[in-house]
Amino acid sequence: MSQGIGYAVQDAFLENVRPVIMHEVLAGRRYAVIMPARNEERFVRRTLDCLARQTAPPSVCILVDDGSSDQTAAIAEEAAQDYAWLQVVRRPDRGMRKVGGGVIEAFYSGYDRINPKDYDYICKLDADITFGDDYFENILKKMEADPRLAAASGKVFNPSLGSDKLFEESIIDEQVSGAAKFYRRTAFESIGGFVQENMWDGIDFHRARMMGWKTRSFRDENLRILHYRLMGSSHKSVYHGRLRWGLGQWFMGTHPLYIFATGVYRMHERPFVIGGLLIIAGYFWGMLQGRPRYDDRRFRRHLHHWQLRRLRLGFLAPKLD
Repeated sequence: MSQGIGYAVQDAFLENVRPVIMHEVLAGRRYAVIMPARNEERFVRRTLDCLARQTAPPSVCILVDDGSSDQTAAIAEEAAQDYAWLQVVRRPDRGMRKVGGGVIEAFYSGYDRINPKDYDYICKLDADITFGDDYFENILKKMEADPRLAAASGKVFNPSLGSDKLFEESIIDEQVSGAAKFYRRTAFESIGGFVQENMWDGIDFHRARMMGWKTRSFRDENLRILHYRLMGSSHKSVYHGRLRWGLGQWFMGTHPLYIFATGVYRMHERPFVIGGLLIIAGYFWGMLQGRPRYDDRRFRRHLHHWQLRRLRLGFLAPKLD
């Protein structure tokens, strides 16, 4: 047998064996989904049905109804009759929607119901998204292929009302969508989990990076997520959401030059121009009010180092330990 034929036979053998090996590896992996939900009666059943169709299904999903005033909890409890892996936890209505920290309070109401060490992966999932039937199988493959990958998601798209057009939510490849945070459990524990504050989904990303982990959102058709609310919007309006975004950036400790760049960049997204201006205004409103910031100076130094280097202003970046 010639060398060329030998390599061809070897490659063909490996091509057939790799999927079998990967299937066996994934079959032994367990992931838990925690799904905070508040007033999501329009979407929650669709999201749960997507989970039910997964080729790599969750070991458990705990849906935490965060004091909904609509039928979210009732719909979820009805679904739990069909899906043995689904549990529903009801939280009392706090009388208002607590942005940022509220969703993480609800997340931990579910997280505290499991023994994390029983699972290889932990996923925080929104109740207003849909995804393909093999979404979690493909995310698991990405995670298993790179032991340094702390968290991953696909890219997120907003359906346009009245048409088939999709608008991509703009996040850099290093970031993971807050709508579908799929974490390696050991990495999640090493960063201390999520902070119960606005910008929790920015702080976790930078803490993971500080500790030598990688995070990634993949541009892959098999990992496409449809999100039925615009990123950075709120229960009041998208304008309020953009202002809140800027306040969150102040809390996280973002560098002023970076917030200007962010605001200018976001002017090209809906709501055009005003949205970016409101992000900047929210940041400086927080500054003028003397609002508190995330109390970790080492984190802020690393954050500024990363942000200034992204702006190609590395000569201004603080030195790291």
